[in-house]
Amino acid sequence: MKQTRLYFIDIVRAIAILMMLQGHFVDTLLDPQFRNDDYTAFRIWSYFRGITAPTFFTISGLIFTYLMLKAKQKGELNYRIKKGIIRGFMLIGIGYLLRIPLFQIFYGDLGTAWLAVDVLQCIGLSLIMVVLLYVFTFKKTLIFSILLFILGTVIFITEPWYRNLEINNLPIAIANYMTKTNKSVFTILPWFGYVAYGGFLATIFYKYLERNTFKKTVITSLFIIGFFLINHSTSFLYFLHRITDLEIIKLSAGFNYLFKRLGDVFMLFALFYLLEAYLKHSLILKIGQKTLSIYVIHFIIIYGSFTGLGLNRLIGKTLQPWEAVIGALSFWLVVCVIALNYVKTNQFIYGKINRLFGKMKESKED
Repeated sequence: MKQTRLYFIDIVRAIAILMMLQGHFVDTLLDPQFRNDDYTAFRIWSYFRGITAPTFFTISGLIFTYLMLKAKQKGELNYRIKKGIIRGFMLIGIGYLLRIPLFQIFYGDLGTAWLAVDVLQCIGLSLIMVVLLYVFTFKKTLIFSILLFILGTVIFITEPWYRNLEINNLPIAIANYMTKTNKSVFTILPWFGYVAYGGFLATIFYKYLERNTFKKTVITSLFIIGFFLINHSTSFLYFLHRITDLEIIKLSAGFNYLFKRLGDVFMLFALFYLLEAYLKHSLILKIGQKTLSIYVIHFIIIYGSFTGLGLNRLIGKTLQPWEAVIGALSFWLVVCVIALNYVKTNQFIYGKINRLFGKMKESKED
């Protein structure tokens, strides 16, 4: 029987989380005098750091949507939808929890800084939106697929309209999902665009994965499309502007980073899908399956969640480049060892949620 498990997804997730670990470590602790594009190493590091978040959002959309579609095939769709919504809210909750200044609670002054939206809240809301879109399209995969592609494209092209968006007439907790005015790190736009494109890819995998030539075709296609987006998407947008005369397309072409980063992601997907057979070692797959635990641990260590005492305060931006490299490698090791051997974030939280729902069900029956 043809293998249909997508090992490359866990491989990409593993690579992305490791890129995030070293990216946050170096960015938080490297001495500012070395943050200069004149340094080739820093320029290369900056480029690859810029790929990390797009990769995370796209792969999240791909795996979540693929599992949802497979659940429909197995007759388990309602369970998967319920689990997906719970996971979305779980990620949102963890994202806020990591930012809450616990000691300030005793002084009755939480402030609003903890309401800033970071990657977990943004991915969590994105997953909930994917579920709602699927239900909205009456669970028709073709319509759902087309809608995701259109949404991703429109979100990217219209980025100039919301780039510097300010919202003053909504509660800060809601506004922070749409504006960076209050120091949100990620906002739902444009980042849901990457999730939408990931979901679109998932519909293709779901439809054609079992065909004999699929893997070769999709790898080739991802390489070609990725190369085009990186090198020619800007000129293509200017071409579209000339034939449509739409000013927004011209503005998008003038600051075209979203499509270029999507090209990087596609190239990365193609590379690791091509090398899947050589990289599906148990350690890499385990890291890819423990991304949430790894993220939580690294956030606590670097930014001092709960205590306020993280490496950002204990060390600060003081490291020489060689110290940053050795430190990042050591950080990888420490965080992964803790996550793989001692922390089970998903099992713990899902266990608590299941017990909660169990008690609620029992109380209703009583």
